[in-house]
Amino acid sequence: MKAAIQIQHLRKSYGNHTVLKGLDFQVIKGEIFALLGVNGAGKTTALECIEGLREYDSGSIIVNGKMGIQMQSASLPAHIRPMEAIKLFAKWNQTKADPSMLVALGIDELAKKQYIQLSTGQKRRLHLALALIGNPDIIFLDEPTAGLDVEGRVSLHAQIRQLKAQGKTIVLASHDMAEVESLCDRIGILHDGIIAFLGTMEELTAKVGRHYTICIKTEQKEEYFESDDIGNTLLKLLETYKRKHIGIRDLRIDRGTLEQHFLKFAKGERE
Repeated sequence: MKAAIQIQHLRKSYGNHTVLKGLDFQVIKGEIFALLGVNGAGKTTALECIEGLREYDSGSIIVNGKMGIQMQSASLPAHIRPMEAIKLFAKWNQTKADPSMLVALGIDELAKKQYIQLSTGQKRRLHLALALIGNPDIIFLDEPTAGLDVEGRVSLHAQIRQLKAQGKTIVLASHDMAEVESLCDRIGILHDGIIAFLGTMEELTAKVGRHYTICIKTEQKEEYFESDDIGNTLLKLLETYKRKHIGIRDLRIDRGTLEQHFLKFAKGERE
């Protein structure tokens, strides 16, 4: 599998504080990859070094392809019109914007509006369009659905999947664990300046185990139980309720979430 991005022994310090302590990982061409970490883990610094926005102290970064960066916010003039911004970025990139891409993102519908008049979702679509103008091979998305309503999130997720279908490599930064779990092929979890985990959701689950929450509803109340061994725990609970002649009206089992697993690694609770 060809690597779109290769990071080796990446180190970065701010004064006496070392943020990245020899970062090693790669992003595979054509995948959706998320780099995760709690505040202070070094995620933003690592991404900015890869994007060329920040200098690093040592190590190597190899990017095999052209990059497009969608920032969480953009410093566009308040009264610029979307198509004016598109033409400006196209001139910078010495290219022309793909009309089909503009239609797919609904930019043509915003022609008469100024940037200040756009909704959060419309701004997100414009930022993505600006990142795509140069037809990049690798796209960085920073909190792409922050502030969007459900319809906007679904629409943008569909557009991200379409980019993957076109062979684009996507590097995602998001605090929305459900979004990461839905979109990403692999994730990397940063803890204390190094990669604590790198792999698929299935590999993460296999490494940390599956944590379950069992909810049992009777006529009197609801009770919650937690377990890492769902089979034995459930059998014992059912036997207990039967022995006490307590009727069960409903039973629900919730599997462990990516967020639970992420926090274990991000806080250094697992090797």
